[in-house]
Amino acid sequence: MNSGRMTHDPANSKTYHSISLYLLQVLTTNLSGHSSQEVPQTCKHIGILGELISLISGKTSRTVNDTGSIITEFSHWKVNSLATEKRDFHKAPLPLAPEFLRNLRLLGRRPTLQQINENLIKKYGTHFLVSATLGGEESLTIFLDKQRLNKKSEGNSNSSVVSLELLHQLAASYFTDRESTLRRLHHLQIATSAIKVTETRTGPLGCSNYDSLDSVSSVLVHSPENKIHLKGLQDVLPEFLRGRFVEAALSYVACNSEGELLCRNNDCWCRCSPRFPECNCPFADIKVMEENLEKSKDAWSGLNQEFMESDEFKAFLKRLPNDRFLNASTIAKFWSADVSLQKRYGQLESSTALVLGKAQKIVRKLFTLSKRCPKQPRISLPQDRSAGFWRSKAQSLLYCSEHGVLGSFSEEVKSCSCPAEQPTCQGVVPCIVGTSPTSCSSCATDNATRCGACHHGNFLHLGSCHPSIAASLDHYLNFDLDMPDAEVKYLLQRLDSRIEVHAIYISNDVRLGSWFNPAWRKRMLLTLKSNKNKSNLIHMLMGISFQICSTKNSTLEPVPAVYVNPFGGSHSESWFMPVSQPDFPDWERTRLDAVATAQCYNWTLSLGNQWKSFFETVHVYLRSRIVTDDPTVNETLFYEPLDLDDQTSNLGYMKINTLKVFGYSMHFDPEGIKDLILQLDYPYTQGTQDAAFLMLLEMRDRINRLSPPAPQPLDLFSCLLRHRLKLSTGEVARIKDALQLFNSKLPNASPEPERAQLCS
Repeated sequence: MNSGRMTHDPANSKTYHSISLYLLQVLTTNLSGHSSQEVPQTCKHIGILGELISLISGKTSRTVNDTGSIITEFSHWKVNSLATEKRDFHKAPLPLAPEFLRNLRLLGRRPTLQQINENLIKKYGTHFLVSATLGGEESLTIFLDKQRLNKKSEGNSNSSVVSLELLHQLAASYFTDRESTLRRLHHLQIATSAIKVTETRTGPLGCSNYDSLDSVSSVLVHSPENKIHLKGLQDVLPEFLRGRFVEAALSYVACNSEGELLCRNNDCWCRCSPRFPECNCPFADIKVMEENLEKSKDAWSGLNQEFMESDEFKAFLKRLPNDRFLNASTIAKFWSADVSLQKRYGQLESSTALVLGKAQKIVRKLFTLSKRCPKQPRISLPQDRSAGFWRSKAQSLLYCSEHGVLGSFSEEVKSCSCPAEQPTCQGVVPCIVGTSPTSCSSCATDNATRCGACHHGNFLHLGSCHPSIAASLDHYLNFDLDMPDAEVKYLLQRLDSRIEVHAIYISNDVRLGSWFNPAWRKRMLLTLKSNKNKSNLIHMLMGISFQICSTKNSTLEPVPAVYVNPFGGSHSESWFMPVSQPDFPDWERTRLDAVATAQCYNWTLSLGNQWKSFFETVHVYLRSRIVTDDPTVNETLFYEPLDLDDQTSNLGYMKINTLKVFGYSMHFDPEGIKDLILQLDYPYTQGTQDAAFLMLLEMRDRINRLSPPAPQPLDLFSCLLRHRLKLSTGEVARIKDALQLFNSKLPNASPEPERAQLCS
């Protein structure tokens, strides 16, 4: 008895679905499209279903190519089961096989899962076939030699026409009358010698070939348009057995007959039987997965080793310079510029990505399989090696590969970590060539670990570069005299003589202590005449104070304007003190009550350390304005009558008792600074010239740092050279350019900001 089934064998396969196919009678009809003749064939197989009807679907194609060959093809029979459809529509009982019915009766009303497995699933599987496509293919190919056929047709005018039509007819009738068609084609082949016939038959080509369906999978046609349709075996079981059968089938498939499948809260597992206490842990599968994971690791290591030994990577290492230390960023620039290496690294990335992707899938499967195992597998995946890793590897190969042993290089400490068995992998680490103050401009030729030369502004000492620091300026110019702002303000309020700088008062308009008509502008100045009297001092302005009185009931108010000349020269080389501007100090007025016949005030302007600056001459311009209480008058009305002798327009008189400047004087050596400037053109040694440049740069920066507030800072250093050192305009410009050029060569030097020229 042929049952024609495919069953699941746990020992040989992990297939979770098996097929039971049973045929009782198959009626086949040849539908080639060229003849209505029917050829009945019968195949008898005994199984659980008593009736299956197969409907043939034929496919015929015909092509003629340039050589004249004709190919005609026919294939595939499709089988459909109608047994369950008859039950559903006609309410007829299923024609079950006696053996199958006997196994059902043996189960009883309440079978165990083990009984269902032994009597049903292991014998008949879990599914039966509803429809599928069976069969093979057969084709007939006729090769034509047109040239020879045309020669034969010259003697017989009808030969060509009859031969072509005859060949088409024979090709079309091959599948309806194969024997006679082949016989006629054989005679034509002998008679004409212009054709050649080839017959091809593959696979079972009729129901007569299905004597046994135990290997039915070999005749099933698997393709997208020919799908296999299955139904669970519970569809043909009695109602009371269906639910239990589904449980048994799921346990059989999922638990391999070693336990019962349980599912709760979207999680399923097997409740193992006493004989198989570890049924939830497929040790064999886990071992296979672990072996596959090790193979993936080996493949990953092999790919990386191949890259390190590749010609592209070796050529990259040879191109790296060894006369200076290469940090990671420098190696990255060489890496980016190497096109062939980039291409080879791209191949490595794609290959390792595939290997790591497979390894990650294996890991996920391992976690799934070992979820309920008593011991979890220990899994480690290799980390992806980025371009930064290989640049670090290049550093290690450069500096940590002595004696054939490769170590690991640390850029932070400039040393190697060597293997324990060979602690002497440390190689030569060259000096650092760069633009930082401590970097070398080049390494020594006899010892690459030491500096051979330094940048401008640095000096070489014991193989290292150290920043050259400007010597103290105290011998030339003393800046070290600062007082707290609170102390300066206190001394100015008291007009303390200790911070008064004694200057010469000059004015053709105002005499101190005398009353004057405040009409029109009055000019006064305080000057030091340092070049004549105090050539070894320069002076710092920290405040101005003057005492002014006006007659009783006067409606005039003084409006002073102050200009400061830093180092001498003409009045045009003075800067205006922006008293009325925001953030700048304003005049503080203190009334004096000691004088009964006049209104007297002390006007004090305190600059402090923030706004202090150099001064040689202070110009004070005094104007008067009319005080009014009218809120509609927004403009300042200055007292400027047309006729000074007109007493009717006189609004009062004013008197200035004192006018003083406060600050301090500093040591200044003009001849020493001139000698320093001479070293720029006539250096005794390179070190002496650099030291002179550094000192003059320091002097320039400290002087210009005291520039007064302005949209564009002023160049006070040029004024010092021009008026206190008496240098020409050309010499001043040459010194400025030389200092700017030297400053540009210093490492990490910021350019001098553009400054406004105050002195011509």
